[in-house]
Amino acid sequence: MATWQLPPDVTNWIAALSKLLDERNAFRLLPIFAGIFFGQGRRTVSSWLRAAGVSDDYEDYYYFISTLGRKTKSLATRLLYLIMEAIPLGARVLLVLDDSPTKRYGPQVEGAGIHHNPTPGPAQQEFLYGHSWVVMGLAVRHPQWGTICLPLLAKLYIRAKDIIKLVPGRELAFKTKLELGAQLVGWAASCLRASGRTLWLCVDGAYAKRPFLKKAIGHGAIVVSRLRKDAALYSVPKVPKSGKKKSRGRPRKYGTDRISLAKRAGQRRGWKTAEFTLYGRQMTRTFKLFQATYPPVGGLIAVLLVKEDDGSWRAYFCTKVDATAAEIFEAVADRASIEQVFHDVKEVHGSGQQQVRNLFSNIAVYNLNLWTHTLIELWAWPKKQGELCDRSDSPWDDEERRPSHANRRNALRRASIRGEFSALQVARPVTRKIRSLFERVLALAA
Repeated sequence: MATWQLPPDVTNWIAALSKLLDERNAFRLLPIFAGIFFGQGRRTVSSWLRAAGVSDDYEDYYYFISTLGRKTKSLATRLLYLIMEAIPLGARVLLVLDDSPTKRYGPQVEGAGIHHNPTPGPAQQEFLYGHSWVVMGLAVRHPQWGTICLPLLAKLYIRAKDIIKLVPGRELAFKTKLELGAQLVGWAASCLRASGRTLWLCVDGAYAKRPFLKKAIGHGAIVVSRLRKDAALYSVPKVPKSGKKKSRGRPRKYGTDRISLAKRAGQRRGWKTAEFTLYGRQMTRTFKLFQATYPPVGGLIAVLLVKEDDGSWRAYFCTKVDATAAEIFEAVADRASIEQVFHDVKEVHGSGQQQVRNLFSNIAVYNLNLWTHTLIELWAWPKKQGELCDRSDSPWDDEERRPSHANRRNALRRASIRGEFSALQVARPVTRKIRSLFERVLALAA
């Protein structure tokens, strides 16, 4: 079996991941990743195997993918440590969490069901049939290209009515998306606890509920999320004056006055205007920042009201009481990077097209797509823009636009092909015409 010669650093990362697998099958992980990198057309598992040069023992690779679905947590842990070794994360680490569905077809696809469609499109399809994934990612700031999300681990959400349809021996305990998200936060916190870094977590407003917030805060995470406009907020309890006799019982956790966000937003006084670095550029924002108590959190929070240009307003909260407006704004802006990941793994890597039926095979192929995304971003992290994309033949395009994930994947493929070509010409140098032809063919192939 012949396989692609990936760049040395990518090969070393995949080798580090394969050490966690059974020695008899660990060698199969490298061809699988190579097939994902170079697969063409519809991204089924068979297209991965064709691209990797697997033919005779293809059935063993299907069994290998099935067993891989039971070990995603350990592989994701090793991947997180590889990220910490390759990228300087700093003292503050921002994790982002969200869920996304993938469309699947056929009644025999295990774990599939009817879920809400976040992108209904022109047909206004409110629901879709497929899998729903709760994904944890690491948001990091690139010095040139802004925030990039590195997906780490995904959990499959299965409705209670669909769990009973699973094949005996592959049953899973029913867990809500909030419970799955809390599990992912606990896993990430345990991995990062030894590093001594401060853990921040930014989630969608759907996760800003008591069952999730209590567990996330218990794991030591500072949570930032959207706040409902009708949220039940209360004032900060008064601190008794020194020397005054304390009242009986425990001190109050919540204030006695109810806070109306609509009234606070309607008041003209208290608004401030400042510039922040959001989405890679300087932006001016008008905001109010104050403290309140919130029962789902169990105490004090920092509340940020943001006024839009059209006069509307939004509300966010942070469990760090002394958080600045810049910290909350940046966390909310960086959370959007996971939405880009969902787009890339579907459009670039074809997530959801793998056409596997086994429950753990589905879990494996989705996480493999996420890990492929992360490995490509890690490889491209120290590269210059000219090494990743060349827009000289596209004068209508913006040359300064940051390389897309597809550009980075194609750059990795070109680097692999160039490496093999360079190895072939060691014995005898090729002519300039052949090299020119190779570069033109390479531009078409990748």
